[in-house]
Amino acid sequence: MIGTFDDNIMNTDKDHHKGQRCEKFVDIHCHCLAGFDDGPTTISESLVLCKALADENISIVAATPHQLGRFEGLNEAQNVRDAVIELNQILKNQSVPIKVVPGGEVRVDERICRLLEADKILTLADSGRYILLELPHQIFIDIEPMLKELASMGVRPIISHAERITALAKEPSILSRWFEHSTSLQITASSLLGGFGVEAERAAWNLLSSGLAKFVATDSHNVNSRRPEMRVAYELITTKLGKDLANQVCIYNPLRVIKAMDILPGPIFEKQEASL
Repeated sequence: MIGTFDDNIMNTDKDHHKGQRCEKFVDIHCHCLAGFDDGPTTISESLVLCKALADENISIVAATPHQLGRFEGLNEAQNVRDAVIELNQILKNQSVPIKVVPGGEVRVDERICRLLEADKILTLADSGRYILLELPHQIFIDIEPMLKELASMGVRPIISHAERITALAKEPSILSRWFEHSTSLQITASSLLGGFGVEAERAAWNLLSSGLAKFVATDSHNVNSRRPEMRVAYELITTKLGKDLANQVCIYNPLRVIKAMDILPGPIFEKQEASL
């Protein structure tokens, strides 16, 4: 389980590079642990990525190594927890202003509920409240039975990088049924900037503007081909859809996941969240 976080992360702060005031973001999807999956291979690479996350004004990041699927038998819950403790100590020693919490990007699997009970896979921030699920990109799978089972356990699913799952766009009625089981959608910051192609960019903006996507996350793996781009995405969302929505999907809802709280149903004003 997670500890108590500094509530001041929701406030604006000085950008140490430009001397400008900017938001403190919360990232619920990032591959920043060394040697776990297709993210950093060394602690040095992990440190470089975490510094880049901090430069994006991200205050809290959930380390979400792939679990199940092609990583079957690897990246089990306790190993991830231990690696997060180690990484946080390194970040503290290096004065990198970011807090890492444990999590996983869990490939959909009929055993997920049993594996959660056996402490083999992780919920986000290890809170027992939200789980980040990865679906196949091209093949559609109706996971409603699993969503029902998770809901019966009090676990709320978040579908990762929903804009890149092309089959979802063809099954809107299925999505509406999934939402009945407290399911949410996360989109990737770089998709909003065209980083995964025109179709993913269009899908990402459609999910945001329709209110279906509740979270924007980096899904970053490195500082080259899969770098974090939260700050530019936030500015673009603010320009196109308004600051209230940008705050909700980049700050407030992600923070509520970290704190195991209910997410917000719609755009809100910053002053309403000040007491969190």
